[in-house]
Amino acid sequence: MAITYPRTLPTHTGIRSITLRAVNVTAVSESVFTLRQQIFKHSGERWEAEVALPAMARAAAEQWLAWLLSMRGREGTFLLGDPLGGTPQGSAGGTPVVNGASQVGDSVSIDGCTTSQTGWLKAGDYIQLGAGATATLHKVLQDVASNASGQATLDIWPAITTAPGDGATVVTSSAKGVFRLAGSSTEWTSNEIAHYGIVFPAVQVIV
Repeated sequence: MAITYPRTLPTHTGIRSITLRAVNVTAVSESVFTLRQQIFKHSGERWEAEVALPAMARAAAEQWLAWLLSMRGREGTFLLGDPLGGTPQGSAGGTPVVNGASQVGDSVSIDGCTTSQTGWLKAGDYIQLGAGATATLHKVLQDVASNASGQATLDIWPAITTAPGDGATVVTSSAKGVFRLAGSSTEWTSNEIAHYGIVFPAVQVIV
């Protein structure tokens, strides 16, 4: 059977730790005379990650290694989220969807939420827009309250670059985005007690 992307992560061992990094493209110009600064904010924003797996015996390690090699360097893609952030802190009730087409930037209007709900989402919760190859992972920056019509506006990071369709589903549980390996080589270690060590870096796919 042909391998298709994005793939899901193997689940037979779990992840020992994951480092998520929020990268913003900014530049600073500082006067050598007054030390005053000018900040230039560019549009680039993306997630980067480093995934460390637990020490494991060969049978478990080979499943991960086969999965990593199936990425064929930076060609393949996979779905990744914050393992500890899968459950929202807010109530997140209802069936939220995007409210209006052509929304790009650092906020998104939605509806379909539980009506008049304070703390519908909390600062730090994750949402996912899109699915499969179009899935994008975003972090909510402020507490969100829905109005009497079940509408809300979410301030999010990173900014939306490709507008979701009007009525597109907003995922609030186990949110994920599409990533690829950060480099074209894959490596692992093995030691004298027959354990394998695997760590791999990844970056968000932006199209």
